[in-house]
Amino acid sequence: MLKLAVVWLGQLLSFTGSAMTRFVLAIWLWEQTGEATALILVGVFAALGAIVTNLTAGVFVDRFNRKFILVCADLMVGFSTLTLLILASMGQLAAWHIYIAAFVSGLFGTLHFLTFMASMTLVVPKQFYTRANSLVTLAEYASVVAAPTLAGILIVPIGIQGVMLIDIATLLFAIATVAMITIPSVSDDDDKSSQTNWQAVSFGFRYIFTNASLRGLMLVLFAFTLSESFGYPLIQPMILARTGGDQVTLGIVLSTLGVGGVLGGLIMTVWGGFKRKVNGVLIGLFLTGLLGDALMGMGQVLPAWLLAGIFLEIFIPLAISSNNTIWQLKVPPQIQGRVFAARNTVTFIGEPIALILTGFLADNIFEPAMATDGWLAPTFGGLVGTGPGAGMGLLLVICGLLSAATALWGYVVPAIRNAEMLLPDVDLVNEPSKSNAETA
Repeated sequence: MLKLAVVWLGQLLSFTGSAMTRFVLAIWLWEQTGEATALILVGVFAALGAIVTNLTAGVFVDRFNRKFILVCADLMVGFSTLTLLILASMGQLAAWHIYIAAFVSGLFGTLHFLTFMASMTLVVPKQFYTRANSLVTLAEYASVVAAPTLAGILIVPIGIQGVMLIDIATLLFAIATVAMITIPSVSDDDDKSSQTNWQAVSFGFRYIFTNASLRGLMLVLFAFTLSESFGYPLIQPMILARTGGDQVTLGIVLSTLGVGGVLGGLIMTVWGGFKRKVNGVLIGLFLTGLLGDALMGMGQVLPAWLLAGIFLEIFIPLAISSNNTIWQLKVPPQIQGRVFAARNTVTFIGEPIALILTGFLADNIFEPAMATDGWLAPTFGGLVGTGPGAGMGLLLVICGLLSAATALWGYVVPAIRNAEMLLPDVDLVNEPSKSNAETA
């Protein structure tokens, strides 16, 4: 367990280094372009890279040595950061370089995460799955809290190049910690001997879509992610619009979001979540939408945003760690790479489109409609106010209600509500079957 703790420390430092690089590059992009679109495009390219990986990489995760994949994925991410560092040092850095690097990071960062999650079932006892998943989430949120402060302090004395050097150093440390642990090999002989390349790539989708419970859980996460992709990116511009561009207030709210996630991760690490993990998934999503997004959209002053910021993130570790635990318990380890990749592809497939559309909807429909004399102002003005930022606030409320409704839908569908009873744990099955998806 000591080695696993060291690996977690390596992941925490690596997450923080990467988040610091993203922060200073976002500042550089804003200074160069003065356009929010330039910042959104970084997320779009990263999301596209993640989709490409999820569509194809599951086969590699299941067929090859997972420790080797983890190291190679980290090295490729480090190489993209090193390239940006060299370009910045030469004074040749351009926005399109950052977009390409974001795509590469999306590709290989997702490959690393996919491999890491599929490897967890091989090195962690199943009774600790939820806590282990919570620790990963805790590391991610802790980096969100620490990175802006650290990068803001360091960028003046050491510059963008110095921050990226720290990122590379933390990445190398993370690679060294992974090298310390043993990840048992798993193989699916049927996959190698009897499947074509297309059957291997599509196997994860067929496996999920022929299982009502896994399919339902995946669609719940898809609907929630789609709703959040429309609402969450509006938090920053909404607060800036409502406060007349007050960056101090925005910084406080963003830090609060990270604190909420850290608290949620700590609670889950100590508590371990509900005995029925599906309750953790659906209750977490419901409370995130209702008390997080909706309250954030209705808020018009800092105290309301701070409360909403805590609620928006504190329940996410509950939902995500519980969901990951269900899949790790119910899907045989030798096929988790392909199944998890397929699940992630469907879950996040709508994110790039939502990121692009939400700006259009906010600027061209909701903001004009919620202006003082807008056509929606008489109906919803009492809920979210009117004027700058009110339209984005209303859109956030709608997205929050949709997220909460998604969780309620999960409770209505028996295949989702009873997923843990309908699906046996993999170690209770003598010969883990790939279900009838193999011949679909």
